[in-house]
Amino acid sequence: MFFRALFIVCICLFSEEVLNAQSFGFGCLGFVGGYGGYSYQSYDPKGLNDFISVFNEARSDSLVSPMENFGEAQGYRVGLNLFRAKIENFILTPKVYYQSVTEKHESLEKFETSTRSTTMKLELRNWAIGIDLGISVTRDLSWKVVDGALHFNTIILTNTENLTGAQTIVKKYRTESTTVGYTIGTGFILEIIDEYFSIEGAAGYTFLSIENLFDDDGIPFLNRTQTNQQASVTNNEFIDAGGFNAVIQLNVGFPL
Repeated sequence: MFFRALFIVCICLFSEEVLNAQSFGFGCLGFVGGYGGYSYQSYDPKGLNDFISVFNEARSDSLVSPMENFGEAQGYRVGLNLFRAKIENFILTPKVYYQSVTEKHESLEKFETSTRSTTMKLELRNWAIGIDLGISVTRDLSWKVVDGALHFNTIILTNTENLTGAQTIVKKYRTESTTVGYTIGTGFILEIIDEYFSIEGAAGYTFLSIENLFDDDGIPFLNRTQTNQQASVTNNEFIDAGGFNAVIQLNVGFPL
């Protein structure tokens, strides 16, 4: 529904200019634009943080450094602007990209003759298709009025346990299938070399919900039976909601 509505808005805004035979801003056949940059994503993993609370409480007698809560991930985004149509003062850009952001925390326990460290690393990966609709503010600066994208997400949690004198234990949990989410926001484009190099920034809100993760044997990470010094009983989803997203990137244009 979101992208259908956005498409209709684009048609309404551009129809008159298209009929007046305006050209693409990237030249006769256009430019394809590659880009890459830094990405920040906040989120609300209520189920995971419930697990961490129980984890810290169960090991409180030996913990010298408790596990911290999750909720902020950082990483990178790389992608492709399929074309950028400049019609009068309006700019339309369909795009595809891949994003990977991670967050990692560690706990440390001390016993009489040994220590144990537990590391949790959460990876949020997604492929996305999106569209920007903007207007030119000055010759070198444009405002992305609407920046929207549909995400196909994969979430991976790696739990690593190191006990002095024992073998390292690594367990991985992931989504059973690709989950769908979306981001909507706004941003800017600052031209460095017209249509060849530009700096682009965006900020918005990501809608995301993940019920649970599973290991290779199909055992869920949350709502398992409580065992010695370990419990994950919770009524919350692993990730209950998304949050603020920000990206800063460098665009490079290539003529077709």
